[in-house]
Amino acid sequence: MFDGSIGTTRRAQRGMLREWRLHALSVFSLAVAFVCLGAALLVLTNLRAIEERWAHAGRASVYLKDNAQAQDVESLKQALSSVAGVTGVRYVSAAQARAEFGQTESGPKGELAGLPVDAFPASIEVEVRPDLSDAELTDIKAKLKSLPAVDDVETYQAWTERLSRLVKGGVTAAAMLSLVVFASVLAVVGSTIRLALQRRRTEVEVLKLVGASDRFIKGPFLVEGSTQGALGATGAIAILAALFFVVRGRLDAELASLIGVEPSFLPWYVMLGMVGMGVLLGTLAALLGLRRLVTV
Repeated sequence: MFDGSIGTTRRAQRGMLREWRLHALSVFSLAVAFVCLGAALLVLTNLRAIEERWAHAGRASVYLKDNAQAQDVESLKQALSSVAGVTGVRYVSAAQARAEFGQTESGPKGELAGLPVDAFPASIEVEVRPDLSDAELTDIKAKLKSLPAVDDVETYQAWTERLSRLVKGGVTAAAMLSLVVFASVLAVVGSTIRLALQRRRTEVEVLKLVGASDRFIKGPFLVEGSTQGALGATGAIAILAALFFVVRGRLDAELASLIGVEPSFLPWYVMLGMVGMGVLLGTLAALLGLRRLVTV
């Protein structure tokens, strides 16, 4: 007597078209909630990429003392070349350091080009295997710092540790924000479905009089709830994508070169997960909204 899933979808479509303002407001509210979550995930995604990049930087900077002699530098270069795990050694004089640091695509920066050579320490740039363990790198650093010509050694491990702590904090913040989004979706979709059901009270009563089951009556409302959740998440992703590409277009290329990572958008599986979360939460919210108004 009554139609199946296709008929349920069609009835849901008719209901959403009749009350499109109500559903549009619900979708907008959900999109705002998902934008907040998506923005947190976007920041977290790029922080992880930076952490991964710096964790496998594959290099170290050996800064030399001002009184380091040429023979000391040459001996240090030869010694470093023979160390296991070292793949390349390059000496950078103070003048070269100033030139490289102050040079941009549009020419030298006046402020940096005007600094004295003494402001830039000479160094030996050491390339190491990316898979070199932290323990091995720490051991190499300790041995280098004990040499008389070496002033300091930078392996960028401190930056990696700070980024790691920042990423962990971001994961916690994203998890807490997820709970807020869950509550928002449940509240918004549940209220929308209850209001829609009240507006269609006469239709529901007629269906029950002619023998419609509760499952048949609830079907379109569940579809509407899941659709609202999916549209809200999809809209949030579209808004984030637009904002991301606008910001990336204005991002200074030198900043990306400095951190060694180009900004990237959310991975496909994260976007798919957001839409799936919207569908599941929308369906659950619709079920909760119908619990008291339609007998299970």
